[in-house]
Order: sequence, then C-alpha cells, then structure tokens
Amino acid sequence: MKKNIFKHEFMMNLRSVITWSIAVAALILIFNFVFSTMASEAALLNEMLSEFPKELLMAFGMENMDFASILGFFSFSFLFAQICLAIQAANYGFGLVSVEERELTADFLLAKPVGRNQILTSKLLSALSGLLITDIVVWISSFVFIELFRGDRTYEIKPLILLLLSVFVFQLFFLSVGLVISLLVRRVRSVTPYAMALGFGMYVLSAFGSMLGESKIENITPFKHFDAGYIVQNAAYNLPLVSISVAVILISLVGSYLLYARRNIPAPV
Repeated sequence: MKKNIFKHEFMMNLRSVITWSIAVAALILIFNFVFSTMASEAALLNEMLSEFPKELLMAFGMENMDFASILGFFSFSFLFAQICLAIQAANYGFGLVSVEERELTADFLLAKPVGRNQILTSKLLSALSGLLITDIVVWISSFVFIELFRGDRTYEIKPLILLLLSVFVFQLFFLSVGLVISLLVRRVRSVTPYAMALGFGMYVLSAFGSMLGESKIENITPFKHFDAGYIVQNAAYNLPLVSISVAVILISLVGSYLLYARRNIPAPV
C-alpha cells in the first residue's frame, strides 16, 4: 500500500518535476551564454559596479563579486535559480496534504489499512524524489554549461561542488516549512500563492536584511544560509547559518507528523 501511495504521488508530480527541471536548466544555460558574450568586457562591469552603493550590491548578492570569473558570474546567476527551486519545493510542501483535503478525497486514503505516519512518509519520499531529480538536472546542466561557455578561463571545482550540494538542503527547507504551514492553517485553497509568498518572501527578507544591515532578519532566510557568493568566495559553508536551516527542517518535519496525526480531515457531505 505504501508503494502505491509513493507511486501515485510521484506520478502526480512528474510533469511538474520535468517542467521545473527544464526551466531551471534553461535559466542556467541563458546566464552562461550571457557570460560568454560579455566576458571580454567583464572588467568594465566590475569597475561600474564598484560605483554602486554597497547596500544595493548586498541586496542582490553582488558585493565583492568578480564578474570576470566564471564562478563569480555563476554565483550571481545562481540566485535566480535558487528562487525557482525554492518555489518548486514550497509548492510541493503546501500541496503534499492539502490537495486531498481540498478535493475531499483524504478520507478515502485514510480509510485504507495504513497509518497516517506511513502515509505522510510515503508522500514526503515522493516529493523528495521529485526534488532530487530536479537537483540532478541542475548539477549536470551547471557543469556542462560552465564547461561549454567558460572559454579558456579556469575555475576551482570545490566551490562549485559545495554550491550545488547545498541545493537539496535549501529545497528541503522550503518543502518542510511549506508542509508544516499547510497543516497549521485550516485549508489551503490554492497552493501557488502560498508557495510564491514563501519563496519570494524569504528572498525579500534576505535582500532587505542586507540593505538595512539587519543580521537578525538575514538569519531566518535560507537565501543567506546558502548564499552563493559566500560559498564560492570561501569554498565553504557558513556553518552557523546552515545549522539554522537544518534545525528549522527538523522542527518542521517533527511538527508536521504531530499535526497530521491529530488533524481533523474534512469528508464530503
């Protein structure tokens, strides 16, 4: 029965997984192509950006960024990929349980000889599988397009690997937070507004936190926990901030299981 739930959920998300994977891969392709066309004038771009206010550069993750290097430009463009990946994960998190409650089919599933914890675990594994497929596409396309458009420029492989490995935990944050929020509210009538609000909201907090110099605001958003510029420049994670994301993920997942076990499921009248 658990395998059937996993398979059903996975097939429901498969088209979405393919769409998001292609979209993010295309985004990475476009930015790498842009780098190849402007690489010869990147030094001028660096000089121009040096005249911009520091707060503005911090808001867009462009502080101390070298656009003449392939990884420097990639870390800037990767922010836009992170926004897409955040919305995808949040979308799956909000829809994991709420879609059946909204369509009044949850009571049919719960009538089967399988516990709620097993149901939620199967759903989570299905969502994680979909995210992992997208992440693999992101990893492969990043390496391929960087190699294709870097020209004669060299780069260190370690920062790139660390940046790409951060994607799964980054998405897991939005998946788990989206799931626990969907279980805290009475009913999620539409997943998309919630997912967009969470994804863009966390990005806005990161941007305004940087502009205002409010580190407390930055501490709650994974866009700062997994800041692409920091990872590329230091070839390491900001472990204190990453630990915040991990803690939020664990708390959200535990809370989701507790809330789902006690949740009143609406039935068709």
